[in-house]
Amino acid sequence: MTNEQPWYPLATTTWDDAEYAAMREVIEAGRFTMGPRVRRFEEDFARFTGSRYAVMVNSGSSANLLGIAAAAYSPHLGLRRGDEIIVPAVSWATTYYPISQLGFVPVLVDVDPDTLNIDPERVRAAVTPRTRAVFAVNLLGNPAELVALHEICAEHDLLLFEDNCESLGATLRERQTGTFGVFGTYSSFFSHHISTMEGGLVVTDDEYLYQAMLSMRAHGWTRELPAENLIHPKSGDPFDDLFRFVLPGYNLRPLELSGALGIEQLAKLPTLLDGRRENARRFVEALDGFPDARIQRVAADADSSWFGFSFVLTGRLKGRRAELVAALTRAGIESRPIVAGNFARNPVMRHLDARVDGSLHGADEIHSDGLFIGNHHYPIPEQIIAVRELLDTV
Repeated sequence: MTNEQPWYPLATTTWDDAEYAAMREVIEAGRFTMGPRVRRFEEDFARFTGSRYAVMVNSGSSANLLGIAAAAYSPHLGLRRGDEIIVPAVSWATTYYPISQLGFVPVLVDVDPDTLNIDPERVRAAVTPRTRAVFAVNLLGNPAELVALHEICAEHDLLLFEDNCESLGATLRERQTGTFGVFGTYSSFFSHHISTMEGGLVVTDDEYLYQAMLSMRAHGWTRELPAENLIHPKSGDPFDDLFRFVLPGYNLRPLELSGALGIEQLAKLPTLLDGRRENARRFVEALDGFPDARIQRVAADADSSWFGFSFVLTGRLKGRRAELVAALTRAGIESRPIVAGNFARNPVMRHLDARVDGSLHGADEIHSDGLFIGNHHYPIPEQIIAVRELLDTV
């Protein structure tokens, strides 16, 4: 048993013969850049989430960048450089970077230490005259309090965005997470619920944002836009319209291979989610009543998609995370910090025009005493039992 081949890894492949056959078809067709398979995956994904539009990009990080960038240039949303966007203090780095890179100010607020998600009351307290949006994150598959956040945004005339990169398939009140805000982002990286190698998507019901994202995904040109569009009029001369640049864009295009993989993976998603939720049932049952580790709490009206299984160490295990990680590693069980812990404690903060609102006690506890282990689409009862027994003996 070695660290290179752990007995209980963080992530494993969800591919079978269907994915390899889909890639062979792309190879035989000879088109590798973004094409009809990407468009088909976008259509399927929009239908799955119940959204009007979906735009595929090359990563979940790029999805966050594209969503924020399109919102920044929308004439209808009213964002201005220097505006504040409230974010949870516990998330992945690329929740924060696009906000700062596009001239906005990320305002970090504390999270609920039980759900690991942004605390709505801390959001309410952080609102200032400069606040223009809330960028909620559904962490490790667990829906944030999106209804409460939506109400706060409505009360203060704020925009709600969603980073749903870790929570594909999660629902709140039977509605897909990622669809409560102006836009929602997803990741299809290897370790996520579905895998297209690298990949991500943005969903929205806003037609302007959709068209802006189509343009900005590929250099900010008009080529992918319809003849009649909301971004910039086309000349009608196909030659002239090939290289007309109208928005400050990027190159975030996915590969056709990734689109083909996405079609196959999305068809399997309900089964993949069923497997993860059955493992979660066993995990919650195994940890029930254990006094020295707090697991992520899921609201009664929510259904987590269980990206992984988190612990915040308490009682006799508090302050002993390094010891537990060493024991897990010896047992062939991979573990990681809970995302990036308290992001305000990362050195990169000195490069961001950001501020912290209030104390971050919940985020600090997660930073010092939090970790998570993997979940999978196939049964892992022996692994869950082993983790429970190890917690007893550390």
